[in-house]
Amino acid sequence: MSSLFEAMEIKGMRLANRFVRSATWEGMASQDGEATPKLVELMVQLARGGVGLIITSHAYVRRDGQAGLWQLGIYEDRLVRGLHDMTSAVHKEGGSIVAQISHAGFFASPKLIRETPLAVSQVQGFANSPRKVMAGEDIRGIVDDFGRAARRAKEAGFDGIQIHAAHGYLMSQFLSPAFNKRTDSYGGPVENRARALLETLANVRAAVGEDFPVLVKMNCEDCLEGGLSLGDSIKVGAMLERGGLDAIELSGGTLVSGNLIPSRAGIKSEEKEAYFRNAARAFKENLRVPLILVGGNRSFHVAEKLVDEGYADCISMSRPFIREPGLVKRWASGDLSKAKCVSDNQCFGAGMSGEGIYCVVEKKEKQKKG
Repeated sequence: MSSLFEAMEIKGMRLANRFVRSATWEGMASQDGEATPKLVELMVQLARGGVGLIITSHAYVRRDGQAGLWQLGIYEDRLVRGLHDMTSAVHKEGGSIVAQISHAGFFASPKLIRETPLAVSQVQGFANSPRKVMAGEDIRGIVDDFGRAARRAKEAGFDGIQIHAAHGYLMSQFLSPAFNKRTDSYGGPVENRARALLETLANVRAAVGEDFPVLVKMNCEDCLEGGLSLGDSIKVGAMLERGGLDAIELSGGTLVSGNLIPSRAGIKSEEKEAYFRNAARAFKENLRVPLILVGGNRSFHVAEKLVDEGYADCISMSRPFIREPGLVKRWASGDLSKAKCVSDNQCFGAGMSGEGIYCVVEKKEKQKKG
């Protein structure tokens, strides 16, 4: 049996295999962030499709942290009921599901939050509208809100929590010298830039207890001039490990990293797959915490090699599961052909239509046949 189909555990959370559905904005929540039946059904499809661990899209921990339309929320207790419907449906199918909790910070939508977005510090070139620099009390408030969101996630029946500290969202902004120009205890050397994330991890841990899995998604690099470097990201990973983290999902890039955004286009050869593999190797050489690798994974045997050769413990995918929720089951059946995703990123534009995210290429192919 392939190593990819071996079961494993993360802090007592059982994964049926080594495949992870990375957090993906679905555009299927209600306008105020409630989990809808359509979103729940998508999670069910992923569980039925054989995904070992499902990670939800970034759920905003308070209203001023919303990044986009129809984004999942976890900022109030009333949202727990819909989230519980989601976890119950996934568990009924034998799946495991983790809630990703997040705050967009600088990249919160002014139109949606109806106020000036918060920023770690004032920086130029990334937005045309004003940003409000966070005071110490703002930071402490958001750290507390992450803890409250984690408590709600546990009450809703999730199997674990993932703190979103990647892709240029708030916790990623603290880590990045490109966004963090602070001169207080939250800025400067990497130990200070990691402070907000470490305080958030401690707060989340206090909210959910020692036995509940807590993960972090973080960048290996920002792929941005003056941004987070690989060397500093490894230091952050070590600090998180000492702080009691249970697993890292490794990604890279930001919303403003040009062609090196997290969801890169044109992955048409195996050489372009797993574009953070070298960074993953460096992480594995320095850390013992389980590593989940995302970023351009498309081919079964490439993924298998990454696990067998010790680059990662789990393989995470996002866009391939938009095209094929049943991809893992297909591979398990013996059809090991490459994922059908063509990496054109049209799916995200489709999500903005209000229908929810879907594969535009697949829809066009069906229309031609029909």
